[in-house]
Amino acid sequence: MAPQRFREQFDQIQRAMRDVPLAMGPDDSAEFLYEKGVVLARDGEEAQIVEDAVRTFFTQAPDLTPDTVRRASPRRNRSGITRIQVGDPGEGAPGADRAVAGALRALRQTEGRAGRRLVSRNHVVSIAVNACPGDEPAPAPLHEPPNPAPAQGSYDPDTAVGVLVVDTGLMSDFRSYPLLAHTDGDLQLQETDEQGVLQQYVGHGTFIAGLVAAVAPNTGITVRNSLNDAGAILESEFGEKLFEAVDASGWPDILSLSAGTSNGRTDGLLGVQAFMEELREQHTLLVACAGNNASATPFWPAAYADLPEWQDSVLSVGALRGDGEFGACFSNHGSWVKVYAPGERLTGPLTGWAAPVPYVYQHSTYDACRYGFGYGCTCQFPRHTGVLSDETALAKPDQVMFQGLAQWSGTSFATPVVAGLIAAHMTAHKETDPRAARRQLLAADTEFAEVRGAHVPALLPPTWRAVPAEPPVAVA
Repeated sequence: MAPQRFREQFDQIQRAMRDVPLAMGPDDSAEFLYEKGVVLARDGEEAQIVEDAVRTFFTQAPDLTPDTVRRASPRRNRSGITRIQVGDPGEGAPGADRAVAGALRALRQTEGRAGRRLVSRNHVVSIAVNACPGDEPAPAPLHEPPNPAPAQGSYDPDTAVGVLVVDTGLMSDFRSYPLLAHTDGDLQLQETDEQGVLQQYVGHGTFIAGLVAAVAPNTGITVRNSLNDAGAILESEFGEKLFEAVDASGWPDILSLSAGTSNGRTDGLLGVQAFMEELREQHTLLVACAGNNASATPFWPAAYADLPEWQDSVLSVGALRGDGEFGACFSNHGSWVKVYAPGERLTGPLTGWAAPVPYVYQHSTYDACRYGFGYGCTCQFPRHTGVLSDETALAKPDQVMFQGLAQWSGTSFATPVVAGLIAAHMTAHKETDPRAARRQLLAADTEFAEVRGAHVPALLPPTWRAVPAEPPVAVA
């Protein structure tokens, strides 16, 4: 991860989360973000064990103080976790966090004896972790149709597959896009800033709903704005938001989730553990993005697909590059990613159907692929100058106008493509069990792609059009 690029993302999420001081981890690396000065523990006896152990450890440590160790949230809640403050979040340099590092050390021996984790950082769960190179949309060329194009089929309310999208919410004019006629849910809380410019990641949930509807016409789609703050949320709040989403309209057939985080571990996220355990007992299939860090490190919740208890209830999705032959440069990968789908330069609805809306790019585009790929990757597309590019940039940040379709890239969008394909399979085969439909679809799949030298299953919608993955043309 390029340090400057990550600093841009760190600053952006810090602004979005306002009063929550953040740190980079582990050890100031760019693997994930987390809340400074706070750790998580399970409610009840374990939280007390963690609190006591940290206070004892800090009393004996010369550079730490036990005075700040206290509960920072209700002792019991639906997500089953408690926030414990272990340090003053205002102390130290931005990103540095000796208190949390000390709290994790304080529990090492206790965790070793227990044989499982007792304490965790409070990670930031995001739709654009580490600034995915395709994390900002571009206006689609005039008269270019959606990609994937709308599949043939009709909507039947009696047989429609229920799809829940947990994301940023819907744009206020979403119903002006014909494919979203059977979509409902929460609106984006604030679409534009004081100057009327679209805020970053606004339209993300609408774009995802449009992809599901294009691939699977017989779906009833509900979009929740659980990730309204630039697509970012603390792990301690994420589990609660997931429960609220299913409480509002019931457990769906398919839950499409284009957000997550790595945490340097192989046993999941403490903050969503209660939700994942309840998910396992439902009929719902969680289809989750594999993340945009170009990493083989497990990304959660998607990586639950690799744990025996959840292999049937979670499907992790990576992104293919525009031609569908290989993995996209940004896509996470590894054995825990179970299927790949097109995720580069897809075309769908964003916003602005009623009138053009301006957007200013927040990130600059790289001159070369930051991962060393030789094709015209999304690191270099679309060409633009960003307001947060390099400090010596003289060019004014690019502003574009959105009215209708946009092109966007990321595992965020490969995920709803797969959710739609599973829903379409359910309709075509009169299958009411989404988990059975997933197994049937993958068993019948004959498409493969190459990702980092490995041959992997690929799901390609029949109406998807490949985009040539040609080397970028040198600019004179």
